[in-house]
Amino acid sequence: MKGLSLAIVGATGLVGREMLGILKERGFPISQLRLFASERSTGLTLPFKSENLEVERLEAGCFRGVELALFSTGVQVSLDYAPQAQREGAVVVDNSAGFRMEPGVPLVIPEINPLDLEDQRGLVANPNCSTIQMLLALNPIHQAAEVERVFVSTYQSVSGTGQDAWEELTKQSRDLLRGRKPKPYVYPHQIAFNLLPQIGNFNPKGHSAEEIKLAQETEKILHNQRIKVYATTVRVPVFRGHSEAVTLQTRERLTASQAKELLSHAPGIKLMEGEDYPLPIDCVGRDEVLVGRIREGEEEENILQLWVVADNLRKGAALNAVQIAELIKDKL
Repeated sequence: MKGLSLAIVGATGLVGREMLGILKERGFPISQLRLFASERSTGLTLPFKSENLEVERLEAGCFRGVELALFSTGVQVSLDYAPQAQREGAVVVDNSAGFRMEPGVPLVIPEINPLDLEDQRGLVANPNCSTIQMLLALNPIHQAAEVERVFVSTYQSVSGTGQDAWEELTKQSRDLLRGRKPKPYVYPHQIAFNLLPQIGNFNPKGHSAEEIKLAQETEKILHNQRIKVYATTVRVPVFRGHSEAVTLQTRERLTASQAKELLSHAPGIKLMEGEDYPLPIDCVGRDEVLVGRIREGEEEENILQLWVVADNLRKGAALNAVQIAELIKDKL
């Protein structure tokens, strides 16, 4: 199989390092791998297979010869450099929120809407981590009974913010256990032994950016503007792994047993039943989205309730991007 010239932008971050591991695990065909990151990381080396690869600086012309570029950066870096990568000949899979809602840019979960990749014009967006895990659990039910409304509360780990947030939780936890007052510098409030009901900035109506993403991305991925999503997103003092309490209202009646049967055969899903319910510590390093606590609500309202857990760095980001790359590699 022909190998591709591939680049990872944001290679030294939590998701970038996860991408490196997944590319190796899945045997992605690579003829040349180049790593890019912020200026402070330029010159560092990262191991890949039998090599130590040096991190390069982003600059004009750096993507020449690159066929596929996986971006795991902040929004502004993606906005600045993804178009450059396209102009220099690369197809970009971008993990930021910069292009997700742009018309003409496919927003893809490979298990749900792979056909959207047929319309890609050199740029594909990776959905938000919380959207990916919710929709993988929701889609089989939606196909069978048509989901009309979704009520979701998320419990999102600090790794979704990045390495600095991971270190902040570590330091604050240590300080508190030693009787010292913690100082927040990544989050607006103490995160250790605490919950923050804010992920992203609030809009004038009081909805956070993460809550808006869940609603908008659901509509785009499922090609359905009738689905209403009511979200409350919460940052929790967990290092890795996002959890979601999801309540679905469907047009057609679906029992909990029927939902379990659907999910037991759904791609990317691991069904867990009874007291063997999913925990964030269970999902770390796993490709599957874990689903449990499936139960019925009010019968006349066609309500189902689920508990959904996934590794946000893996299926919520790096793995989904690599799966997209696998689908488009043969067309390059």
